[in-house]
Amino acid sequence: MSPVDTRSKLLYAAQELLDEGGPAAVTLREVGRRSGVSHNAPYKHFDSKELLLAELAALELTHLHEALARDLDGGVPPVDALERSIAEQVTRAVAYPERYRLIYGRWESTEVLDGVALESSALMARTVADAQATGAIAPGEPERVSALLRAMVRGAAELQSAGHLAADGKGRADAADLVGDLLSLLRR
Repeated sequence: MSPVDTRSKLLYAAQELLDEGGPAAVTLREVGRRSGVSHNAPYKHFDSKELLLAELAALELTHLHEALARDLDGGVPPVDALERSIAEQVTRAVAYPERYRLIYGRWESTEVLDGVALESSALMARTVADAQATGAIAPGEPERVSALLRAMVRGAAELQSAGHLAADGKGRADAADLVGDLLSLLRR
């Protein structure tokens, strides 16, 4: 996200603060200061810190959702699109752990966040179902398989971020390796 208008500048600054110090580092006052706008400007765009954080979670989910949708719209086979999506999720979860924690943590329900969360989950479940229909991955309830994959991404990324996984150390694997192992087990 590159800052263009005031709202985008505020979101960009909030995202930087989140990446640097987690949700506690994101205050509307600091977002305004970092954006180079008045300390009241953030309050004109966001009613609360929680709604700002919900918007950040929606942005990250939208990024992941759009990447999968582009692959599918571009004719990438469902199993390959699924694997690419999972790989992207692992990469981003390791690179931006606070964003990923925000997505899957407790957040204030908003129309935008609820909508993208439902769309994203539904698209992943449909992609799993489509990959199963081609015989590319093992049968199973698509929503549960999707939830299993998301849980594996989150758990493996958390373990790596905490220093409990490393390709050349603990676990003899990093998050991407473990998620790849799970995908290999699901592939037929």
